[in-house]
Amino acid sequence: MDIRPATRDDRERIRAVARETWHNTYDELEPETIDRTIDEWYGDDALETALSKPGTAFLVAVTESPERDAADDGSQAGGEIVGFAHGVVTEDEGDVLRLSVHPDHQGEGIGTALYERLREDLRDFNMERMRAIDLASNEGGREFYESHGFEPTDEADVEIGGERRREVVYTLEL
Repeated sequence: MDIRPATRDDRERIRAVARETWHNTYDELEPETIDRTIDEWYGDDALETALSKPGTAFLVAVTESPERDAADDGSQAGGEIVGFAHGVVTEDEGDVLRLSVHPDHQGEGIGTALYERLREDLRDFNMERMRAIDLASNEGGREFYESHGFEPTDEADVEIGGERRREVVYTLEL
């Protein structure tokens, strides 16, 4: 597996991983709500901003393929994007905005590899603490963040599909 910066050519594959992960993770959301949210949060404009905003890191995990010839965009020919992480630093605080691993590849260490690389990349921006925000219903997300030293420090609400959903804010002091 290779972890590399995301490119514009990765947008469709990032959306596909996000869609599969959300449908697998958030049972309380209607499938149509998930699809609309993915289209909005991971649309071309949103991803363009995420890929180009200063203080931002957007990474993808790509499976290695038997064909090791590099493609024009630096990705490996035939490799499949199986996860991604997106984070941003504002002043001295880093936020994990998105961290997703395709359900078929969860439990393989991909999420940890993405998190560790994201943390390393964001440290280059003088980050002193990290936060991650996830829906309170995501038990796997809670277990992941807490296993990496994050502690629940706050709660907030987010609107998804016209309904308010509870989020948990996890914080890690560095």
